[in-house]
Amino acid sequence: MDDTAKAKAFYVDVVGLTVNESDGMIQIDLGDDHFVLVYPKGDAHEPASFTVLNLPVDDVTVAVRELRGRGVEFARYDGMPQDEDGVMKGQGPDIAWFTDPAGNVISVIAA
Repeated sequence: MDDTAKAKAFYVDVVGLTVNESDGMIQIDLGDDHFVLVYPKGDAHEPASFTVLNLPVDDVTVAVRELRGRGVEFARYDGMPQDEDGVMKGQGPDIAWFTDPAGNVISVIAA
């Protein structure tokens, strides 16, 4: 991550997750004792071009609409059959992608 303060604000204020901070790193609480450690890389950070974190939700379309209401823009990929909300359905679990402030690809995916 290039800016952990921005990441913390995004994951707490926009995505609605609990985030703990320690020694310049953040730990995103995914529930059920699952955490993701996010650390600063400064000028060396390059955004991941693949999905680095899947966030399971009960209803992807509802989650997309809620996140869009908080300012999240969802990605559209050529050749992916996404509906008007940006959700890909019928190709496995329903899924939609967005990026965090550092440009890393995150998804909401049917639980």
